[in-house]
Amino acid sequence: MKMNITGKNIDITSAIREHIEEKFKKLEKWQVDLIGCQCSFSEEPNKQKKFEATVSIPKGQLVASARNEDLYTAINEVVQKLERQLNKLRHKPEARRTDTLTIEEES
Repeated sequence: MKMNITGKNIDITSAIREHIEEKFKKLEKWQVDLIGCQCSFSEEPNKQKKFEATVSIPKGQLVASARNEDLYTAINEVVQKLERQLNKLRHKPEARRTDTLTIEEES
């Protein structure tokens, strides 16, 4: 998966880059083709860090964002949101209801 990481008002350190790459490797376990990932983080005036991620898949895009004072916590929240979206996408065909339910009455 190709990753593009950008920072606004924050320098991208190797520790931040490694943490992001390590967390996003967990998304590959859902067996969905991940084409690419665009990550961006910024520091807002109230000392909050905002982390956004857009993951491209064959059927479209998955988008998640989080705000927190700790950047690493915001990254973890975004990864959890993306995992929930991938779980829903992966199990969607199994969750479809049948067209008709037949209930047999006892005579």
